[in-house]
Parts: sequence; C-alpha cells; structure tokens
Amino acid sequence: MIVKLKTLRTRLLTAQRELITIAANADTIPADNVMRKIADLEVTIGAIETMIEENEK
Repeated sequence: MIVKLKTLRTRLLTAQRELITIAANADTIPADNVMRKIADLEVTIGAIETMIEENEK
C-alpha cells in the first residue's frame, strides 16, 4: 500500500508542478480554476503523506 501511495503522491506532485509552471509562464494572473486545482492538489498530497506516515509506523 505504501508503494501505491508514494506513486500516487509522485503523480500528483508532477501534475501540480506542471500547473504551477504553466501559471508562472503566463503573462496574466492564473484563472481561479487553475489556482483552485493547485490548492486542491496540495491538500490531497498532504493527506496522502499523512497516510504514508501512518502506514510506516
């Protein structure tokens, strides 16, 4: 289970970084839905990291 959680975390981090990179390269403020997606990914990544920590104990 830990391997699957770590794999998921990696995929989500990659997706989040791609969105942040796209937003940084834009000449305007990112759209609300992009910012919301980045924030949602951050919350989800945090939850997955908590699950990983709990399963490693």
